[in-house]
Amino acid sequence: MEIIQASCGCRNYFQPFLNSRIFNTSRIDAANYHYRFLPRSIFPSLSSLGLSRNESVLSTATQALFGNSTSDSVATEVAEVDRFLAIKKRAAEISPSLKGTSIFLVGINSSFKSSLGKILADALRYYYFDSDNLVEEAAGGKTAAISYLERDEVGFLASETEVLKQLSSMGRLVVCAGNGAVKDATNLALLRHGISIWINVPLDLVAREIVKDGIQLSATDMLLSGSSPEVLAQLNTLYECRRSGYATADTTISVQKVASELGYNELDAVSAEDLCMEALKEIENLMRAKKMMEEAARPF
Repeated sequence: MEIIQASCGCRNYFQPFLNSRIFNTSRIDAANYHYRFLPRSIFPSLSSLGLSRNESVLSTATQALFGNSTSDSVATEVAEVDRFLAIKKRAAEISPSLKGTSIFLVGINSSFKSSLGKILADALRYYYFDSDNLVEEAAGGKTAAISYLERDEVGFLASETEVLKQLSSMGRLVVCAGNGAVKDATNLALLRHGISIWINVPLDLVAREIVKDGIQLSATDMLLSGSSPEVLAQLNTLYECRRSGYATADTTISVQKVASELGYNELDAVSAEDLCMEALKEIENLMRAKKMMEEAARPF
């Protein structure tokens, strides 16, 4: 059976796939995302936590959870709870102005980008998807996707566009968009259906993930291999090909900038939670600017 019907057959192929396999409300990781959303009912509303009236509610909660212990492990857990509540609070503040607008993360794939996407989706109570995973899963896996790309590049790129079209037509999504999302004007236009954010990660960190952890990019990108300098050189080539597309994003989150603002000496110290707080700040700024423009356009 043909893996994917090219061009005009794409919609017929992806529609049942997206409807029946992906949008399963009980388990969003049906396409092997290895990420499971917990039921929304386990997240208490911020008002029920009293955060709107008393932001120090954490002290009471942590005392109940951990007692009076002052060990380093407890301090770490308290800090994590504090950060979690801070993210949820900020997300709840900006969520009404978002009105379900989807968010697309662009940039070279890395653990920074994917981890941020999952945490951001959780904070906003959105669904998370990786567009590359959708395309590869529909093709029968990464190996089959690579084979299909080599055999019919035009058809494969059309399938990427179809997946992006399906996702951009929906709301309340955080989408880790693959590099195919910035390859042409059609895909870039689809990103305009939501907020696009360029996650700018230093290439040496991405190269280290590939060499050390064996992480590979999507089927649409080159298969990277070799020593760190060789992989870094390949990443530079890929980056230069895509940079103009990344730059069309509504805003940019730079790992280097976040590290500098938080006073970190090492980029490794930047966490996905740090990036999430920065993303929420940028989203809030974008929504505020949009509101001002709408108000300015109103007739007197």
